[in-house]
Amino acid sequence: MSTLRQRSAALLRRVTPGLHTVFVLARQGVIRPLRPDKLLRIILAWRRWGITPPLGFAVGAVRHPDRPAVIDERGALSYAELAQRTTRLANGLRDRIPRGTRIGVLCRNHHGPVETIVAAAKLGVDVVLLNTGLSTQQLNDVITEQRVGLLVLDAEFRTHLPDLPEGIDAVLAWTDGTTRHDTLENLIAISSAQRPTRPTRQSRMIVLTSGTTGTPKGARRPDPPGLAPAASILSRVPLRSGERLLVSAPLFHTWGLAAFQLGAVLGATQVMRRKFDPEQALSAAQRNQCTSMFAVPVMLQRILDLPEQIRTKYDHSALRIVVSSGSALPADLATRFQHAFGPVLFNLYGSTEVSWVSIATPQDLRAAPGTAGRPPRGTTVRILGDDGTPVRRGATGRIFVGNDMVFEGYTNGSSRESRDGLMSTGDLGRIDAAGRLFVVGREDDMIISGGENVYPKETEDAIARLPEVSEAAVIGVDDADFGQRLAAFVVLHEEGGLDTERLRERLRDRLSKFAMPRDVVFLDELPRNATGKVVPRELLDRLRS
Repeated sequence: MSTLRQRSAALLRRVTPGLHTVFVLARQGVIRPLRPDKLLRIILAWRRWGITPPLGFAVGAVRHPDRPAVIDERGALSYAELAQRTTRLANGLRDRIPRGTRIGVLCRNHHGPVETIVAAAKLGVDVVLLNTGLSTQQLNDVITEQRVGLLVLDAEFRTHLPDLPEGIDAVLAWTDGTTRHDTLENLIAISSAQRPTRPTRQSRMIVLTSGTTGTPKGARRPDPPGLAPAASILSRVPLRSGERLLVSAPLFHTWGLAAFQLGAVLGATQVMRRKFDPEQALSAAQRNQCTSMFAVPVMLQRILDLPEQIRTKYDHSALRIVVSSGSALPADLATRFQHAFGPVLFNLYGSTEVSWVSIATPQDLRAAPGTAGRPPRGTTVRILGDDGTPVRRGATGRIFVGNDMVFEGYTNGSSRESRDGLMSTGDLGRIDAAGRLFVVGREDDMIISGGENVYPKETEDAIARLPEVSEAAVIGVDDADFGQRLAAFVVLHEEGGLDTERLRERLRDRLSKFAMPRDVVFLDELPRNATGKVVPRELLDRLRS
């Protein structure tokens, strides 16, 4: 009897995740009854492509061929059009890619990178998503390290071409006016519409780390093992089939890529603009009746910084979900955004290496604005001490996580530390009595000042809560007397609204002596990279100057 119960329990553990996936996908409209002929076409597409980008658009071409798949500044492309165009593009690119090399994509958000990713997957060729903020030297280094043989780039970045490795082939994605270079549109126009043969291997997408502390590294993103990863996110963020999704996060970043992948699963219409502008984002959301938005925190900050008379002239009543990720969401920003837009904000904490870790719902953010939320189903999060054992509830330790989409390692052969099947995020955090995760900061951000452990994020959040402050960043610097000290970099809403002494005075009741910033530098804006993350080395340059 005991053996039977054990077998039943083991069977239930195996079956339950699958049932949960089906339930979530059915609830969100991803799975629904279909005519037998359409179902057969979808099964054949799945057998051909597996769980890869072409499948999502092939399914869309069967289920809703006329629905816009991508809307950008050039107009709309339907699911049927995108499926056909990517077949032509795959045929046009096949002979342009030297054997054993990859396609590099240096593009802003528009249909070009979407079509390139899908076409590459139809060929079984790896894609390297390149950060648009890379210097020519960084781009050169990455292209060489990642064995990029063909570069797809927007025309605005072609000034890099003369200094790139000799023999690099290039195709322009977005162009303004006429050009003598080859373009994606030309390849699509002249290439065969015959379906390419099934690739012998699945394409991999390589995303670069943020590079805020050095040269970006390539991280190999795994193919989803099925639809369970999508269901895991949808269990906490209730996106629905057919969403109108404003993708403001850059596609070359893990978060923008996640929006693209989820959008394909949902059969969503993905609305994109090449460059983020806060007013244009609100205008695009209204014009296209967007129901959801994927953004990084600095974008939400820029929207709130708009004068109220500009912000309120746009109707955002259709916008029911705004998902923020890519960098830490300040508690004060979470509170102010929900005050202005209602209970629509979700905060996803994750990284290039581990994908998602936890998700905070609007209710979580109302109860504890600084939280990173709770892990969704299928994700394990543990807080471990330096010796690798779990810390007590509420204590700060190293964050380790496990899920279906942990990365396969860096392309240089290195990886991140793992313990008992869980991977380090590189962050410090704690879990409160309600099971909510709080990220204290990066492991290498913590400083020891006068013998005390000090976390810059605590000081950063305290400064950001001051009404005169638009945004702030705090870093540790060397100190002859205390070993290390904190330096704060502050952007004010209005010049002269606060000086160093008044800022420190306002913080005295909120921070310990060692958490008080010894240096305060007022800036017009914080130095950020193309993904919106603050660049610490540039802050140090500002301090020294």
